[in-house]
Amino acid sequence: MPTPVVLGVLAVLLAGPVPWALSRWHRLRRTPAAAMLLWQGIALAAVLAALGAGLSLATDRLWESPVARADVAVAVLAGAVTAVVAARLLRSGHLTGTELRRMRRVHRERVDLVASLDRGVSVLEHDVPVAYCVPGMSGSRIVVSRSTLTRLTTPELTAVLEHERSHLRARHDLVLEAFTVLHRAFPRWVASGAARDEVEVLVEVLADRAAVRHVDRRALLSALLTLAGSSAPRGALGSAGSLAARAEVLRDEGRHPLQAAVAVTLAVAVLSLPTVLVVLPWLTGLR
Repeated sequence: MPTPVVLGVLAVLLAGPVPWALSRWHRLRRTPAAAMLLWQGIALAAVLAALGAGLSLATDRLWESPVARADVAVAVLAGAVTAVVAARLLRSGHLTGTELRRMRRVHRERVDLVASLDRGVSVLEHDVPVAYCVPGMSGSRIVVSRSTLTRLTTPELTAVLEHERSHLRARHDLVLEAFTVLHRAFPRWVASGAARDEVEVLVEVLADRAAVRHVDRRALLSALLTLAGSSAPRGALGSAGSLAARAEVLRDEGRHPLQAAVAVTLAVAVLSLPTVLVVLPWLTGLR
């Protein structure tokens, strides 16, 4: 099968069916760092395959000797398709980034107007327990309600704040933004929201793992139950999301090195495949 066809099929599979199937492997959440690496490898491989399919077809045609007019036409068409894919990615990145940064900037300004500061945390006078963070390049905010402070014990509050600080330190917002960009860039009949949804769970699990290094995991679970039902504003990262999935992972105190090794190996393999398929024909042509 010609390399451009293989890359095209691979791009479609990695953009939709593969993420959909992988999102059903819930036990993968027990090794969140390795799982995140695998999801990022799949996303990057999908982009490389999508761009490489057109480039590979163009170079295959132009390297044929003699070059016929039909070959030039196919190469130009393939180059145009590649340019469209790249343009969609760039446009999606621009629109998503602009929208999120504007939304977060406005929310931070509103929080600064109505909230009081308590040890670096913005406190809203609200009866519903909420906790979330608003990322930003020029100043992030951790926001809690007054009800959160009064209803959580000291260990529970520590767990929640460490959870939010972990989001900010690791820049989980940028990870989610990248997957949102890819989801919006691919056509609806190809793209699957499963990747973005599962990565959203994984960043919460990673933040939970950071929190339980400071407090007992039972304190975090108790805090999550208190915060259940609350939601974070758009563009923010909240403590109460994906509660059922996170509770299941928190109850698992075992280590899973074999699963982590398998996930990392799969990440390397899936990223290597489109890279090899794109690079090797070029090297052969140069020879």
